[in-house]
Amino acid sequence: MVLQLVLTNKTPEKQVNSLFDRVAPQYDLMNDWISLGTQKRWREKTMKKMAIKAGAQALDLCCGTGAWTTLLAQAADKEGHVTGIDFSAEMLKIAKKKIRAAQLEKQVTLVQGNVMKLNYPDNYFDVVTIGFGLRNVPDANQVLREMVRVAKPGAMIACLETSHPTNPIVTLGWKGYLQLVPLIARLKGNNCSDYNYLHKTAIGFATPQQLKAMFIAAGAQNVEYELFNLGAGALHIGYKVH
Repeated sequence: MVLQLVLTNKTPEKQVNSLFDRVAPQYDLMNDWISLGTQKRWREKTMKKMAIKAGAQALDLCCGTGAWTTLLAQAADKEGHVTGIDFSAEMLKIAKKKIRAAQLEKQVTLVQGNVMKLNYPDNYFDVVTIGFGLRNVPDANQVLREMVRVAKPGAMIACLETSHPTNPIVTLGWKGYLQLVPLIARLKGNNCSDYNYLHKTAIGFATPQQLKAMFIAAGAQNVEYELFNLGAGALHIGYKVH
């Protein structure tokens, strides 16, 4: 019961949706500032680890401005296809521009939808991902179950997310820095309360061990995780065996 409370976002969905619509125009820039540029390196390391094959059919949940969607489409090449889903119309507008600029329009479909209930049949995708979005959904357990459901047998399920450093000294510095995030946002002309929410969801999200347990409970097998920046971020990868 305690695990479920830790892993469920209690903020109303409409409120979260409105927040992401507001932050969309500055989202990529703010992420670079807040992460000191490390989020890009996390994605680069993630793509190397995943080794996506040309021709892959991928699904990217909470795709936001399309950062990971674009990388997946480039890896899947012209033979493959990526579907990106997000509930924020404003985020998807930016993603569409990014996809067009990368000349990937034929390889990417962007959908405004609910990742809690995916409108796809069982055993459909070769790869299913979610990046920096699992902590913002009402029920992370349900989303992981859906990810496993729509994955083909043998498919990879991956989550890239903020996490919790294991070293006490690093943890103290990490939490202190996250407390500065709303101030940084205000200095850059953004809504302080919006980034206070994002700070709280990062602090309150699952530990790497808890998230691994969730993957397994959702039906993923051979689950492993890799920590980035001494645990400030984590990549979890599991597989649908049957």
